[in-house]
Amino acid sequence: MQASSRRAFLGAALVSAACAKAQTAVEIEEVSLTDLRAGLDRNDFTAEQLVQAYLDRIERIDANGPGLNSVIEVNPDALTIARELDQTGAPKGPLHGIPILVKDNIDTADQMETTAGSLALVGAPKPKADSAVAASLRKAGAVILGKTNLSEWANFRSFDSTSGWSGRGGQTRNPYALDRNPCGSSSGSGAAAAASLCAAAIGTETNGSIVCPSSINGIVGIKPTVGRVAQSGIIPISKTQDTAGPMARNVRDAALVLEALTGADYASGLEGATLKGKRLGVVQNHLGKRRHVDRLMEQVFQALRDEGAELVDVAMPSYSGDDEGPFKLMCYEFKAGLDAYLAGRNGTVRSLEQLIEFNQSNAEKELPFFDQSILEVAVQFGPLSEPDYQTAKEATRKWAQDDGIDALVTDNSLDALIAPTTGPAWVTDLVSGDHGSGGSSSAAARAGYPNVTVPAGYLFGLPVGLSFFGRADTDAQMIQLAYAFERATQARRAPEYLPTAALG
Repeated sequence: MQASSRRAFLGAALVSAACAKAQTAVEIEEVSLTDLRAGLDRNDFTAEQLVQAYLDRIERIDANGPGLNSVIEVNPDALTIARELDQTGAPKGPLHGIPILVKDNIDTADQMETTAGSLALVGAPKPKADSAVAASLRKAGAVILGKTNLSEWANFRSFDSTSGWSGRGGQTRNPYALDRNPCGSSSGSGAAAAASLCAAAIGTETNGSIVCPSSINGIVGIKPTVGRVAQSGIIPISKTQDTAGPMARNVRDAALVLEALTGADYASGLEGATLKGKRLGVVQNHLGKRRHVDRLMEQVFQALRDEGAELVDVAMPSYSGDDEGPFKLMCYEFKAGLDAYLAGRNGTVRSLEQLIEFNQSNAEKELPFFDQSILEVAVQFGPLSEPDYQTAKEATRKWAQDDGIDALVTDNSLDALIAPTTGPAWVTDLVSGDHGSGGSSSAAARAGYPNVTVPAGYLFGLPVGLSFFGRADTDAQMIQLAYAFERATQARRAPEYLPTAALG
């Protein structure tokens, strides 16, 4: 979508909101979810006024200058929902009146589209029911403020893709340096949360798509154990790796949103969280590649030691199966899952094969910068009953779980593994595609285990995160460690929307 048409699109959606603009100014920039909730409880402002403040900020920061292009659509019913919440009396739930943005691959049974950023699903029949994620947010009283842009098809479309670009939404920009990439695929959720366009956002991850944009946009991202957050109603890639998770400006806010998504308690133990006496495994595979990152990590590791943590050098083993095994696993599951999802939407595009044909017929809009090579590979895969699928699944599980994270944690008596989440953001390049800056997400992603990234510092004004990951169902433990690190370092700072990185 061109910038001019996108501004018109968002502007039209915001007209009715502007007409009803509340008179009371509500401060929202860098304000925590906890403080917003307290303000609502004290009647400092209403949910309607709060939603209006975020809609105004989206129009000012996202749709216009500096133009992050992170919100693909605002919810035309957001103010109405907020007004109804104001009239309910007692809070409906723990997120009562709190505006949340969700990624545009998460079904919402309302007036908004769910497209994965693809023009193939624009105008398709709306989902008949909320995704489990959307239903949980509504039950908790949250206002679903809109949908965020993403790397189209959650970045599972091309080997030469540019993260943060979709045919429907165009290119999302990084709020710390506008020429830098926001990482993908939850690029819009990361940029929007960093820029205070919402109280928190929801992203999804198959391998790095929550933690990478969280790290690169200077926020906290929680990729929970697969299965903790129900996956129904989310456009799929891999049923063994996919999960939704919260993205927010601090650990507590992210934990509170995860509570709403899962029903589990993650926030009550945060105040007692400590790094003292914790054994943390420094995964050496992710060091020694970028000297600036290594220099920052030396400071991070010293901060951990100063807080009483013991650091142990460890290394993930090499993958011993077919080198293409993890990718084959995703291709098998992507084809099966997407075919089922598209058939259920009952639009004109009802299968992966038809999606490829649509993109070819609309190449000027869908394929102007990079191809659909991953789709063209995945469509050739057979059903999940094939032995090759089972082999790939078992080999991937054994490497990531048995021989990987489980062995490292057990053999070294560790509380968690740590590594730089990724390097600083690269310059967005629609001609050559992503340059990348490394990443430590694969082991936890392929194992289906929890991974929490928290801001750790800055290189040339660009954020870099630290990841805490560990065995299955240690989500609360990883969140507590991340909280203790956040409290000790207080590394995060607000974006300044610079035209480029601070190299001088």
